Amino acid sequence: MLKKLRKLDALIISKISKLHNKVNNRIMAVVTILGTGIIWFLLCVPLALTKDNLDAAINIVLALFVSWIVGEVTIKSLVGRVRPIEQLPEEEHIIKRPRHSSFPSGHTSSAFSVLAVVMVRCNLYVIIPVLIMACLVSFSRLYLRVHYLTDVLAGVVVGFVCGFAAVGLFDAITHNLLHIYLA
Repeated sequence: MLKKLRKLDALIISKISKLHNKVNNRIMAVVTILGTGIIWFLLCVPLALTKDNLDAAINIVLALFVSWIVGEVTIKSLVGRVRPIEQLPEEEHIIKRPRHSSFPSGHTSSAFSVLAVVMVRCNLYVIIPVLIMACLVSFSRLYLRVHYLTDVLAGVVVGFVCGFAAVGLFDAITHNLLHIYLA
């Protein structure tokens, strides 16, 4: 089973590499930079400015923190998977090689933790662009050969779990604070 997954990972990387050209490389490099968290924190600004979405903005920051702890600090440290880019000569690198290991994709887990929060807290006009951006960020990680498909899929799962857990945690905290305040 593991052998088949590795074969599939390599095949996907190979197929996506056929899309490489100067324009696509620049676009994907920008998308991946935005996916470092910049886009998600920028999303919080307009949300925080409206009373109806302030909870969503705060909850997004909590979800990003939870997904960072779970994905980057815990799982990546335990798994230590080598990235596909490390098997390429330097001249084939589109972006600088990331420092940390590959599994799961932190960009993807961040994106999908935000999507989970937005799905619970926001209207469709917010959900759709966040979904599109989350998918673009995830694809950019494959395109740039810094993750395998299984890294990205694991990032989706970690992101959703952390995002929905952050919603529950946020609700529990605000409920308890409200209860204390009203007591």
